[in-house]
Amino acid sequence: MSLSLYDITLPAFIRAFENLSAILKKGEAFADEKGLDHRTLLEARLIEDMGPLTAQIQRASDTAKFVAVRVGGIENVPMADDEVTFADLHARIAKTVDLLKAVEPSAMDGKDETEVVLKTSSGSTTFTARNYVLGFAVPNFYFHVTTAYAILRHKGVPLGKMDYLGPRS
Repeated sequence: MSLSLYDITLPAFIRAFENLSAILKKGEAFADEKGLDHRTLLEARLIEDMGPLTAQIQRASDTAKFVAVRVGGIENVPMADDEVTFADLHARIAKTVDLLKAVEPSAMDGKDETEVVLKTSSGSTTFTARNYVLGFAVPNFYFHVTTAYAILRHKGVPLGKMDYLGPRS
């Protein structure tokens, strides 16, 4: 039995979002314990030209939901990128997970060679669904999840590898 595009994306994204939610809770608790304004973490960046923690969550969310839209064929649910609190980020994650859970695995069956067009401000790129998932979406998703983890870790939040990986299933 081979892995489907669904198998290698949406369930893994949902699990990563569960872990990311737990990481964010640890970040919020750390800020409260240390008497830090939450914005100290929410607006933190690894380097000036990278997006802050909030943007990392937004980009992970967008990447995951666009797999569901572009490959799974579901209707896009616009999200405004206006999250400024930990509660906002948790709500964004929950909304994204709900969207991912609405995709039936069969909706992605046989879509490996379907054309996916990624439009950006600098132009558009055409992929097969398989190449989009494996060469863009999965690496991009984990880039942003990892960067969110790294921002909080850099700011002193006591996180370890198992926080990132989450509980064993």
